[in-house]
Amino acid sequence: MSSSPASAEPGYGAAAADGRRRTYEWADPAPSAAAARELDGISFFTEMIAGRLPPPPIAATLGFGWVSVEPGKVVFEVTPAEYHYNPIGSVHGGVYATLCDSACGCAVHSMLPAGAYYTSLDLSVRFVRQITSGTGRMLCEGTVEHLGRRVAA
Repeated sequence: MSSSPASAEPGYGAAAADGRRRTYEWADPAPSAAAARELDGISFFTEMIAGRLPPPPIAATLGFGWVSVEPGKVVFEVTPAEYHYNPIGSVHGGVYATLCDSACGCAVHSMLPAGAYYTSLDLSVRFVRQITSGTGRMLCEGTVEHLGRRVAA
């Protein structure tokens, strides 16, 4: 076992040799977390889309953004890129699973009163075809079919 930094490990650093690099920034998520305790869900997302609250860092990490939000329905967009790839040259399933989880969770949150929280209980994703950077812009829609006291679907 080596104690060398990850950049010296085999397979790391090769991307820099052929010119590919990605950097990104994100805002402090604390103001949004605080606002989530004070605003109902739809108002919270309205403020976020308007730019008055920072988006969650995961949106910058994966490069996805808002298309629309209404009570019980949220739509995100992403354009697949090489930085989303798994070792076999297609978008990693975790990218679209994360996008699905985000859309569904935000759809539930859009219907909650101020101070209420949610978490995912279950997620099932079927990978029916390969996604690559050539796929182009994709939309992911999360909708709420039922909002109960303890569980939403």
